[in-house]
Amino acid sequence: MNLSVSLPLRQGGQLTLRNPVMTASGTFGYGTEYAKLVDVERLGAVVSKATTLRPREGNPQPRIAETPSGMLNTIGLQNIGVRALVKEKAPIWARWSVPVIVNVAGESVDEYARIAEILEGTPGVAGLELNISCPNVSAGKIPFGVDKNAAAAVTAAVRSVSSLPIITKLTPNVTDVVEIAEAVVDAGADAVSLINTLLGMAIDVRTRRPVLSTVTGGLSGPAVRPVALRMVYQVAKAVEVPVIGIGGISCAEDALQFLMAGATAVEVGTASFANPMAAIEIVDGLERFMLQEGVDDISEIIGVAQ
Repeated sequence: MNLSVSLPLRQGGQLTLRNPVMTASGTFGYGTEYAKLVDVERLGAVVSKATTLRPREGNPQPRIAETPSGMLNTIGLQNIGVRALVKEKAPIWARWSVPVIVNVAGESVDEYARIAEILEGTPGVAGLELNISCPNVSAGKIPFGVDKNAAAAVTAAVRSVSSLPIITKLTPNVTDVVEIAEAVVDAGADAVSLINTLLGMAIDVRTRRPVLSTVTGGLSGPAVRPVALRMVYQVAKAVEVPVIGIGGISCAEDALQFLMAGATAVEVGTASFANPMAAIEIVDGLERFMLQEGVDDISEIIGVAQ
């Protein structure tokens, strides 16, 4: 059975994954933490936690709250910064056979481009995932991802300085996600991934105050899966580049729904907090499904529900 999938690149060539199962940014650290527990080489790709130009401590506690079938988080992009990543993490990734994609976050279009420039040519970095859910400081802190022009500007700026595969990660907190997807593809994205977290909140009825320090946070987990699946289906139907599905994927059946909706690959996120082996178990589950259903190549089921 062939589980490998390929992401064709605008500038020629392709990024090949041994299987369609990736990890989602912010849920798998830099991959090095989980490598002690999980055989990361069995994954299709590892997506690192968000990386900013300078180190960030993140938001004050409390910044995580459990919700029915999911969780809220407001981590605040805590990370070591891009220069420390190049020095400390990339040399480890360079020894792995699994590709590592760096999730990039910025406060301005220029900042995204500067991070991409620093990562250009770094051994161990196989691609970039642009987190456009970040607030645009110059536009009243409105997230880049809710405006098609801002989303396209980030993608184009990174494309102009980087030869790496570029995946633009879309926010669901918009009226028309297809419009944003088309804009970033026109701006040079090799692929799109979706969805990022939905905006939500929780209130502690005893303290009568919001649970999270920032009041609102990102909702993830199985609760968002039907919304994510719908958006992946819509975007896959509208764009010609590969789509990577994200949102509440906890088992092989969940992953299969996204693949059948048109996703070329999937990212496993919140499930890894409860079960560090979740992504590997999904790879095993896909193999069992293909064996049981007589599917020789995973490509045979991609988009069959369209």
